[in-house]
Amino acid sequence: MSRPSTPVGDAPLDPLARERSHLAHSRAALRSMREDVESLDISDVTANWVNAEVLSRQIDDRIKALADLSHTPLFFGRLDYLHSPGADQAEGADGERFYIGRRHVHDQDGDPMVIDWRAPVSQPFYRASKKDPMDIALRRRFGYTGGDLTAYEDEHLSEPADPLGAAATSKLLQQEIERPRVGPMRDIVATIQPEQDEIVRSGLGGTVCVQGGPGTGKTAVGLHRVAYLLYAHRERLARTGTLVIGPNRSFLHYIEQVLPALGELTVRQATVDDLVAHIDVRGTDDAAASIVKGDARMAQVLRRALYSHVTMPTEPVVVVRGSRRWRVPAYELEDIVRELLDRDIRYGAARDALPQRIAHSVLVQMERSGEAPDDRVQDAVARNAAVKAAVKQVWPPVDPAKLVLRLLTDADFLAVHADGVLSVDEQKTILWAKPVRSVKSAKWAPADAVLIDEAQDLIQRTHSLGHVVLDEAQDLSPMQYRAVGRRCTTGSATVLGDLAQGTTPWATRSWDEALAHLGKTDGVIEELTAGFRVPTDVITYASRLLPHIAPGLTPVASVRENPGFFDLREITDTAEVVAACEELLRNEGSTGLIVADARVPALTEALGAAGIGHLSPGEETTYETRLTLVPASLAKGLEYDYVVLDEPQAVVDGEPDERTGLRRLYVALTRAVSGLIVTHTAPLPPQLS
Repeated sequence: MSRPSTPVGDAPLDPLARERSHLAHSRAALRSMREDVESLDISDVTANWVNAEVLSRQIDDRIKALADLSHTPLFFGRLDYLHSPGADQAEGADGERFYIGRRHVHDQDGDPMVIDWRAPVSQPFYRASKKDPMDIALRRRFGYTGGDLTAYEDEHLSEPADPLGAAATSKLLQQEIERPRVGPMRDIVATIQPEQDEIVRSGLGGTVCVQGGPGTGKTAVGLHRVAYLLYAHRERLARTGTLVIGPNRSFLHYIEQVLPALGELTVRQATVDDLVAHIDVRGTDDAAASIVKGDARMAQVLRRALYSHVTMPTEPVVVVRGSRRWRVPAYELEDIVRELLDRDIRYGAARDALPQRIAHSVLVQMERSGEAPDDRVQDAVARNAAVKAAVKQVWPPVDPAKLVLRLLTDADFLAVHADGVLSVDEQKTILWAKPVRSVKSAKWAPADAVLIDEAQDLIQRTHSLGHVVLDEAQDLSPMQYRAVGRRCTTGSATVLGDLAQGTTPWATRSWDEALAHLGKTDGVIEELTAGFRVPTDVITYASRLLPHIAPGLTPVASVRENPGFFDLREITDTAEVVAACEELLRNEGSTGLIVADARVPALTEALGAAGIGHLSPGEETTYETRLTLVPASLAKGLEYDYVVLDEPQAVVDGEPDERTGLRRLYVALTRAVSGLIVTHTAPLPPQLS
């Protein structure tokens, strides 16, 4: 694949100094690559201002991708091959040495100094073992402090494996996993495990669903999968696009720096609400109405209501051209309409095709009479006033928002089209109590926007992307899954979630069901059960809830050597909660104070009285302000080095039912990376006994 940056046979006298030297030369090479791009003169190679604008933007993106991020190591590992990759091992070709990093770096001669972690030659860094060394003699991991290379650790994979099967634990790997974190989510590119790597590198053509408990790295796996797919299928995805969907803006802000750190800048991020923002959402639904509106049966109701606008013609169409009159009888028009209905194409596409089909019928008559009409004549007939009038009467245009509004406000209209699909009680549940004048004056709820998106797709096909990553998927309703599925009908998806963390009344019951609603029944379901983030004592305590919230789900098994810090404290007032925060803030890293939503004002006041500054979820942690006050409803997907969880029973009571409340509590209990203090005045939920 490439010439070695350093011959394997050269054994440096001072290995650490030699590696530091390679790091310095690699950084210099990266700067040179960036300067080469910055110095490009495009004035003589662009034909017009449009080409110049496009090329200029591509150059700007390339410059950004070549940024040397001082806080992230340029390379984190090294592979010494026994033989040159791709060479016939029988020939005994000498091996090569590759440094594995976040992006490719080459010297002035084009020889690689750092290999992109996504390249095939890098794969053994994540998957090789003594049982299957993958032709690797030595795997070296590097340790960094403040951007400086300070340590390394070697595994000699060509040596015989331990006969007892004991696998050595990488100290540097453990340190990297447990390293305190300040600021947004960081990438896991240096710590990807074999089971994670298999998911990351799975092909673009298939959909993958990842069930992963807290701390198993499912979100990071999904983001690294995007980065890998963009590397392996860049041209195709540049045309079709990629999208990451998260549960809320706070979560998207938290993860938004991962892909740029890997050199990927073009991935769009959105929430499901962003995707379906056809109207202004100003209202809310109760849980019962949201459940019915989110049920997949609503798609059938909408389809019936939409196609009820199609009526069979009873009068012929008479087209006058010059002195001739051409008549298309009603029975022939009916055949055309029925044929379009049988084709099951989009309502709008069929409506657009109808005047052309009528015009074609007229052209056939013209040809039989000896005329020789061409395509221009057919287009003119299709635009004829009589044809337009017939189309408007038979296949009228329908506004998706008005269609949904009528279903939600007209009891008789809903009853006709929901007959046999929704019960009478379900129909009453979603009907609005008061009449509404117009689409603009309606107080739409989030679930209504999803219904409008469904109606919009029935009329006009939604544009499909090449790949969609859907995170925290367990909280989506069936209709929301359909909305996401419409965005990848011709592409693939990576679905990430944890059934135990489903905290909506309509939370996903099984991944097979979710994939069916998504339109990806052939998707492969993978399960991650090794916990890299949550300490052993914390995840063991939180797992007491699993039999009550997700029976049958495999508990997460922490692989952390450090059991972490865990403490249960019965307290008397909020001053002791503040004291617990102050205690944890004496440690390095971030601290989250997670509280029931109703208790946010009281804790805000208590922190202010104590003079402790704090952030809200989505605001970036800094070294000056490392405490975030987190409402339990927004805790999902976030992580902190240390967490104070206040009043578990209040978290449970804040939800409409006990199971949802216990799931919310499970989420809150599993946000800590290094330590957790649980404070309570009320008794703990009995399920934690």
